[in-house]
Amino acid sequence: MTQTAEFIPLNIAVLTISDSRTEADDTSGQVLMTRIAQAGHRVSDRRIVRDDIYQIRAVLSQWIAIPEVHAVVTTGGTGVTGRDGTPEAIKPLLDKEIEGFGELFRMLSYEEIKTSSLQSRAIAGVANATYVFCLPGSSGACRTGWDRLIAAQLDHRTRPCNLVMLMPRLQER
Repeated sequence: MTQTAEFIPLNIAVLTISDSRTEADDTSGQVLMTRIAQAGHRVSDRRIVRDDIYQIRAVLSQWIAIPEVHAVVTTGGTGVTGRDGTPEAIKPLLDKEIEGFGELFRMLSYEEIKTSSLQSRAIAGVANATYVFCLPGSSGACRTGWDRLIAAQLDHRTRPCNLVMLMPRLQER
């Protein structure tokens, strides 16, 4: 008899990084919030900060210090312009980087936007036992990242393995 694993709802925070977005026009943040809820997870917090490494680090540092926040998904600031600083803000806070996330994201994006995908510096990792996923600022990129990568890895039922099953071991030293 095969037993199916039960769904485990997670608390996920959403951070939009933008110099111009507000809650009223933050379509990317809204895409993420909607998809998180549709998947059965809870949005534990949502914020918008300017593309400033210290503001980004301040919010992420708060969230990773809360044990009940299991994951953070950011949108914006992953490009190559002078104001795009999300990877530089996030990487110093990561205990481990999940290199395959960025590689797979760009591969999947290539199917949709061809060589423009090389401009993405999407990253993911673990910071204080919290998963952190950094997506580009377009709503299409957020759909691709959530639908084709993050949702399955944050679902305990995904086989052969998923990130949720590793959560009890994230703080091992």
